[in-house]
Amino acid sequence: MSNELLWVTFALVNFTLFLLVYKFFGRLGIFVWIVLATILANIQVTKLIFLFGLEANLGNIMYGTIFLGTDVLNEIYGKNQAKKAVFIGFAVMIITVIIMTIAINFNPHPEDWAQGSLVTIFGFMPRILLASLSAFIVSQFIDVYVFDKIKTKLPENRFLWVRNNVSTIISQAIDTSIFVPIAFYGLVSNEILLGLMLSTYAIKVIVALLDTPFIYLAKKIKPNEE
Repeated sequence: MSNELLWVTFALVNFTLFLLVYKFFGRLGIFVWIVLATILANIQVTKLIFLFGLEANLGNIMYGTIFLGTDVLNEIYGKNQAKKAVFIGFAVMIITVIIMTIAINFNPHPEDWAQGSLVTIFGFMPRILLASLSAFIVSQFIDVYVFDKIKTKLPENRFLWVRNNVSTIISQAIDTSIFVPIAFYGLVSNEILLGLMLSTYAIKVIVALLDTPFIYLAKKIKPNEE
């Protein structure tokens, strides 16, 4: 299967699982999803792939579901719940890097086979954490703010796609301009770095457009807990 077809499938799987978690667990499920997505996105982002002829990292879909989650919270439960989710995601990043930094410093057993892989992934996380924390806190609060402002001006359900896409596209541009240089500068050539910025943002925009039907579906779902 090509990367492109697998990527589209992966996106649909992520969005579908998000809706299922929301259906079965409601608002709490969205908070849990954001915790999960925050951890997995920061692991997946270390993997570089070719996608539509461009260099890209793998974490964009999972990371994009965090914006979907905060937008659903903002739309259904209000701005304060969306901001709470941002703080939860921010705290999870810090907790994960502290725990895993200590974990990889244990001396492994002579027959251990996992240490090298753990160091490769989580040893990179302090730098990823700095990039993620900076980008996450700024872009997420901008996303919440812009979504809420558009909702105030255009509250009708038919404009949901406007507030979802505009808020995400603006905040993802800021997120990309902060994250990619901090995470990858000096590790790849400047040409690849620029390519990563452009491809990462382009892919994030595609993810934002793809998630639009799912935010409408989320509004139609009546969670089991409610």
